[in-house]
Amino acid sequence: MKELLQTNYGYLYEDALLEEINKVGELKHIKAGEKLIEIGDYIRSMPLLVSGAIKILREDDNGDELILYFLERGDTCAMTLSCCMGQSKSEIRAVAETDTEIIMIPVQKMDEWMRTYRSWQSFILQSYHNRMSELLEAVDTIAFLKMDERLLKYLKDKAMVNHNDEIQVTHQQIAHDLHTSRVVISRLLKSLERSGTIKLNRNNIKVLKM
Repeated sequence: MKELLQTNYGYLYEDALLEEINKVGELKHIKAGEKLIEIGDYIRSMPLLVSGAIKILREDDNGDELILYFLERGDTCAMTLSCCMGQSKSEIRAVAETDTEIIMIPVQKMDEWMRTYRSWQSFILQSYHNRMSELLEAVDTIAFLKMDERLLKYLKDKAMVNHNDEIQVTHQQIAHDLHTSRVVISRLLKSLERSGTIKLNRNNIKVLKM
């Protein structure tokens, strides 16, 4: 795990902090589609992403999900941090978008490292800033973009975090993530294909214009 830490976080943290993370951190491998955090869970540790991607979702009173943002290598989740520091239940669901490696940090270490290591303090504050910007972008997307624009942004974001312009996703899965119907998604995908923005294949969607 030490080599993974050095490769992914060596440019951020001083050697002493890397050593501490190596001692107390737990490396986990999560398969695509597997849940990392569930709504209502108490958060006992916070994740540092080593590889892969995680999508963060909210759920309404009817059980319908809405995607908020993606986490990639070098990220952590501000919602998780808030729950850790406030010792409250999680208000989000975290699901592996791809096969993912994470290092789980015990919540007890967060305050201690905030006082001890300037690099950790900077990382946490920057993470809050980045996630807040993404949340505002998610709100703007829902409030101001038409569904076809939301769909295209979703496809581009998904291609970006997967590092592949061919996306393995069903129309129903997209509808679920965007909180709409499969019929609407299928119609809009056909429209995007006619415009030359995407190509619909039997088992995937290829984004032609990033």
